[in-house]
Amino acid sequence: MQRWVTKKSGARRPPGPLQVRAIEEAVLARWQPRIRARRRAQAEAEGFVFHTRARFGFAAPTGSSDDPRVRWITQDLPGEVARELFAARDAGAGEQQQTVILARALGHAYFREWGRRAHGLHVSFSDVEFADFSIG
Repeated sequence: MQRWVTKKSGARRPPGPLQVRAIEEAVLARWQPRIRARRRAQAEAEGFVFHTRARFGFAAPTGSSDDPRVRWITQDLPGEVARELFAARDAGAGEQQQTVILARALGHAYFREWGRRAHGLHVSFSDVEFADFSIG
């Protein structure tokens, strides 16, 4: 591993997709599987808190206040979103597909206040600087 992360000349190049996948599988296989299962069940039952800094925008004319801009958002999301994210990951969905799920959930919960306002608003979610998930 050190050869892949070092900047020294003569060091190996970063791991390719196959090596990255093998590393991820090895870590997941050894990383407390019962605790992971318990936390997953908790997230699916009770929901989770999603905290992010990313660029959010809406389908709107240029120059409006709805132009995409970076926002800090912390939002409680329900267990249904956790189930959808886990199901997508288990089916092999990539980061982009999971980002679409989160954008839809944030649009409904944060921007449309669970359906109380801004009906039909389409939220764009891009340039994610960080994303953090907290489970009860």
